[in-house]
Order: sequence, then structure tokens, then C-alpha cells
Amino acid sequence: MAYSSLFSPNFTHFSSARPISHHLYYHPYLSSTSLQYNNIRKELSLPHVASVPYQPINVDYLEGEFSGHGVTFEGIGDNCVAKMGLDNGSTATLILPSGLITSYKAPMWHGSTVELLHTSVLEGDDGEAVIQGGVSLALNYEDDNEVPWSPSTWVLRDIRGNSKDSIKVELISSDTDNMVETRHIVTLGEDILTSEISVTNLNSSPLQWTGSIISHLTVSSPEATYALGLEGSNFHNVPPLLSNFGIIPSDFDEENDSEIGQLWKQMGLKGFFSGLGQRNKKNASEEEMEGEEDDGYKQLNEQMSRIYTCAPRFFTLIDRGRRNSVVVGRDGFDEVYMYSPGSSHEIYGEYSFICVGQSTMLKPIMLGPGEVWRGSQHLHNPNM
Repeated sequence: MAYSSLFSPNFTHFSSARPISHHLYYHPYLSSTSLQYNNIRKELSLPHVASVPYQPINVDYLEGEFSGHGVTFEGIGDNCVAKMGLDNGSTATLILPSGLITSYKAPMWHGSTVELLHTSVLEGDDGEAVIQGGVSLALNYEDDNEVPWSPSTWVLRDIRGNSKDSIKVELISSDTDNMVETRHIVTLGEDILTSEISVTNLNSSPLQWTGSIISHLTVSSPEATYALGLEGSNFHNVPPLLSNFGIIPSDFDEENDSEIGQLWKQMGLKGFFSGLGQRNKKNASEEEMEGEEDDGYKQLNEQMSRIYTCAPRFFTLIDRGRRNSVVVGRDGFDEVYMYSPGSSHEIYGEYSFICVGQSTMLKPIMLGPGEVWRGSQHLHNPNM
């Protein structure tokens, strides 16, 4: 199945030499149908990959160094799967060196655990498995040289906590040339999964960055899913954020007659990534793409891609089909990104998800020399 390297420079690959354990990577309601992106291919300058040189992961070392904290490790090809587990049944799974969180299973009111994240395992050009979805970071940095780059390779730095209360896994990605250090701390609690990032500018010149913590939340269907609590929030309709691990329907292109399809024509991918927050002039058509949310119980059945500003720090996604909900919270970030693929697809299928992200896309963050920025996302399970 063909893939465009333009859209997938850092997908997580698994060697076909060893079979993939389905209980780790396949959602029970999710098929592994491959996606074709050729119909939405456009000119796009993606950030350079900037991180520490890749080193083979020694799973035995990790087991010996970090045992006793409620985390187990398994090597699959050139990757390492770290599984966090609490005594109450909450689990989370992440992959090194990509840092992708592929699973968050939470206890429910009916006594069993339910997967809250949506992932898809596809076949790449070379026949290897490619994982999309889950929770990932999409961070784009730019210094005085105006050359964008992005951290993509993560190293395990520390694990704290225990299986009784909570577990913290700290990842780090740094680039000695650009003198920027990024940390990603994943915390699993009894009823919450938190992704916290810190960005430190170690350089002598200012740093500007944009980005998002992107989460694909599995649902029965967008038609049965509602966003509660966004009424009164200002929004900007934008093209979908094409992150390294993002999922976009194969029939989603610029010929689409929907509101989002028109945005592909008006803005283009390059315009979206090169500075939504830097545009000083707006034409009449762009003004029409802004508004205020007037629905406090918004059904997500139609295709949409929005960045909300002035949104509450916490809002709730309710899935009436699966009879559960997720409270999405944030700290540090001023924006909320939300994407729905719409309800024209099969229920409990490949596109049965809602994508949410804590974002700084419209207003870039500026860091002076030595400054540190911190922000986080919380996925709270209120269904226990």
C-alpha cells in the first residue's frame, strides 16, 4: 500500500521479522485497512527531525534499571514497548523511541476496562507495520536561522511512582546544535492520564515554537459523540493538523465540498503550517471562518477542524454509543484543537474517533535565552 513520505516522516515502524502482538496495538473495534494519501498530497515544508542520535534500545537494561515501578518493557524489532499498569486496572502503553502513546485503558462503572485511545496499524511501503493515532506531540521549533525543526526521537530518562498510586515516565529529546531540550512526562493515575511537556531554550538567541499535544479518542461514531462545555468559545476553522501520527480519511481532499474542503483551497497546507499566528491581514473569506460556539452540547457528526480560543480549561466528550465520557483538561496552553472525520464512515471503524489537542498554533510561544515553558493535557476518566 502506497504511502506519501511527505506526510509520514516519523511514523513508528515495526520490523516484520517479529509478529505484532494484537492486544497491544489493535483496538478491538478497529480494522487495519491501509490509507491512501496520494489524493491530498501538496507542497509542504516539514520541520527537520532534531533529536539525539538513535541508539538501539537495550530492553534488559531498562528492565533492570527501572523495575519495581509498575512498568514492564518488551522489545519489538528496533522499538521498545513500555506498559504502565496500576492495581486498579488502569493501563497505558507507549513506544520508544517515538514516544507515541498507543493505549489508555480505564476502569468503567460496569467493572471492566475500556480502551479510550484510537490507533490504527497499517502497512507501509516496505511492508512494515505503521502505527497512527494515540497520543503524540507535534512540536515545531524555529530560531533566528528560521529553519524549522522538530523533536521526534525520545529517550527514557526516569520512572517514578508505583502501581498502587500513580506512575510517571519521563522522556527527553534534545538537540545539541539548536540547544533546545524538550521533556515529556507521562503520568498514569487511577482515573487520569496526563501528558506534560517542558521546553527549555538553552541557546543564547530567542526561540519561537508552535505545536500541540494531539489525542485520538475512540468513539462508537462521531454521530453519537457530543462536546459539552464549549459554548461561548471563539473558534477558527482551519485545515486538519497533519501530524506525524495523525489519521485523515482517504476521501478527504481539496475537492471536498465541505467547509473544511474549501479551506484546503483558500489556505493550503503550507499556509497553515508556516504561520497561522503570524498573519496580519485577513480577507473577507478568512473572516467567515471565525465564529463563536453557540452550542453547549455540540454533536460532532459533521466534518470539522477547529481551533478554539478562550475555551474553558476542562470540557467533556460524551459518547452515547459506548455509554462513557472523557473529561479533557489543559494547563499552559491557550487553545484547543478539535477534529472530527464526520459520520459518513462505518461505526466502530477506522474513523470512529475524535481528535483533540492542546494547542499553540494561532499564537506561537516565544522563549528567551534560558527560559522554560510548561504545559500539559489531562484525559480524565469520570466513569468509575
